[in-house]
Amino acid sequence: MTMDRATFESALAQSQKHFSDCSFDGEDLSRLDLQACTFERCTFADTVLFASRLAGSKWLRCRAGGADFESVDAVDAQFAGCDLNNSKWRRAKLASASFRSCKLTGASFEEVAHLGLHFEETLLVGADLRGFSFKGATLKELDFSDAYLAGCDFRDAVFEGGSLRNAVLKQAKFSGADLRGAHIEGVRVADAMFKGAVISHAQAAALMRELGLVVA
Repeated sequence: MTMDRATFESALAQSQKHFSDCSFDGEDLSRLDLQACTFERCTFADTVLFASRLAGSKWLRCRAGGADFESVDAVDAQFAGCDLNNSKWRRAKLASASFRSCKLTGASFEEVAHLGLHFEETLLVGADLRGFSFKGATLKELDFSDAYLAGCDFRDAVFEGGSLRNAVLKQAKFSGADLRGAHIEGVRVADAMFKGAVISHAQAAALMRELGLVVA
């Protein structure tokens, strides 16, 4: 079902909270109250959700490429199996939200409130996560390849799979982090603070090659 804003607002006014197989593509859904709503297999391609209230909402296998989530309140929201490539989250409230098995390639997370935010088995290729704190977190199968991670805090984090390949790590902190499970090809050692991080022998050799040294 294709739903424009008027149809959607009418459904919400009738206390409908569950939406399945609906298309909201290209709609302006700014400033709507969608708290505790569930969206299943819905599409939101290039949809604007500016400043909408999404607290406690659930998004299951939805496609929202290019969607604008700027300034949304998505505290405790859950995203599972969603395609959110190139979505925008500037100044969003994402405390205790979760993204599991999602695609967030090229997504932008500038100035978000992210205390307790959880990513798992998710593509963050080329995503802008500058200044994020992952301190002490277990990072399971997160692909940060080519991501912008300047100023991120990875201290004491444990990487279970995933990748930092060619990520921008200027001033990122890795003290105490366990990087043995991650791919770190193309990482520029001089950009980040790796002192105290744990890496494997193979990773050490790769980093030496990045510095132009020959490991014999």
